[in-house]
Amino acid sequence: MRVRDLLAAGAPRLRLLAGEDELDRQVTGVMTTDLQDPGRFLHGGELVLTGMLWRTAPADSARFVRTLVAGGAAALGAGEVEVGPVPADLVDACRRHRLPLLAVPDDVAFGTLTEYVGRHVSAGRAADLAALVDRHRLLVSAAGTGGLDAVLDLLGGDLDLDCWVLTPTGRVVAGPADRLTPEDRDRLARTHLAAQQRGQRPPHRVRLADGAYSLLPAAETATAAPLADWILAVAGDLAEWPAKRRQLADNLARLVAAERTRRDDSRRLRRRIADELLALLRRDAAPAEIARVLPGEGHPQWLVLTADATGLPDGALRPVLEEALPATALVAADGPAGAVAVLPAPDAAASDAAAPAAPADAVRALLAPLEAGLDADSRITVGVAAPAAEPAGLRGALEEARHARRVADARPGRIRVAGPEELASHVLLLAAVPDDVRRAFRARLLDPVTAYDQEHQADLLHTLGAFLRADGSWTRCAAQLHVHVNTLRYRIGRIEELTGRDLSRLEDRVDFYLALQLA
Repeated sequence: MRVRDLLAAGAPRLRLLAGEDELDRQVTGVMTTDLQDPGRFLHGGELVLTGMLWRTAPADSARFVRTLVAGGAAALGAGEVEVGPVPADLVDACRRHRLPLLAVPDDVAFGTLTEYVGRHVSAGRAADLAALVDRHRLLVSAAGTGGLDAVLDLLGGDLDLDCWVLTPTGRVVAGPADRLTPEDRDRLARTHLAAQQRGQRPPHRVRLADGAYSLLPAAETATAAPLADWILAVAGDLAEWPAKRRQLADNLARLVAAERTRRDDSRRLRRRIADELLALLRRDAAPAEIARVLPGEGHPQWLVLTADATGLPDGALRPVLEEALPATALVAADGPAGAVAVLPAPDAAASDAAAPAAPADAVRALLAPLEAGLDADSRITVGVAAPAAEPAGLRGALEEARHARRVADARPGRIRVAGPEELASHVLLLAAVPDDVRRAFRARLLDPVTAYDQEHQADLLHTLGAFLRADGSWTRCAAQLHVHVNTLRYRIGRIEELTGRDLSRLEDRVDFYLALQLA
């Protein structure tokens, strides 16, 4: 159909505002968007429908229209239900770029207009199987995962084409989950990641017990985090399909990639919350501040894990964990190569298993398929803390998780995980102490020493740590610090005067050791 057909009798009631000389443009489909830059999702010939929520200033209109023209859009339909009449700056921009602009009144639904276009477009190319994806583009752009399920149901019902969208760890994003066993999903994910890691061109093929499957990456271009990209799994061998059916699979992979991009955009708010939570934990914020950031209510326990990656691009670990962990997880970046995640702990009482897996074992099982996508020099190292019963315990849990990560770092393998059961007893003891008690204990012992160091440019705190590491040996400690024993005795004496403690006593040494661990 052509743009002028949208203004004909029987069409949804639209008003032409610009582009009177361009009405013979061919319309091939519909795209609904409120992204500021939707050009990368256009294939040419689309009627673009927008609620104009991207517009915050008049200058936004020219930029938006330029992206549509560069992407080959046939026309723009501006809905008036959200922001009222189409602004003059958008009309002017469309006139300058010769893009037809149609006002969509508030009583005309985008869905009605999409159905009208789809019906007329499909009538002219009903034989083209790839049109099935184009006709249902609105389902994905507007509805999220439900839209993907609707498209995959349609393909399965109309064409007997079974498809699934999987995460790199084998979790089903869309598709008939009961048709694939956990072992099958694990095999599909590992095969895809291993083929990508070797640089093989898709589709990647694998044979399961019930037949062949083809695997396609759901990414429009190469990404910085391939271990986080979704996978399109199709029952059958694409190499044996006719060209039009292969085109259908390729178009579906692009559609899934667009949905993945939309999902990433929706994660921005959760990422801001996660970053704020990590900042609060780092500065020992009050439990009430931490509780305000934690999402949801009624979670009796919280799980904290820290991770770092070697051999992955900077910033790649965060999206990997977001895909691998449950959707309830808050994942914050922790430096270029690290991440911290906080999530509700599994409810052991509600578990069907007689003996639920330990948190570290559960995380290890979630991440295990990713090993196939890592080369010999790459690894992901994770430390998991014991569940924290309340927000006041999250700071201690974070430190515990970091200790566990150091334990895991000494292990072989590409996916390395350690949990609280593998930590020294004093680490567990410190992690279980409420944050306010920890702060008070540390301040009472170390604040006088820290203040003296700042005022006199002394090195008492460093000396204290070295003395304890040397097990109280004057000669060994002096040698390590490269000072005379008498200088060391003077410094230790000054510490004892400032704190009222006696470092010849075991009890006081233990207190100082624990305070330094908290610092």
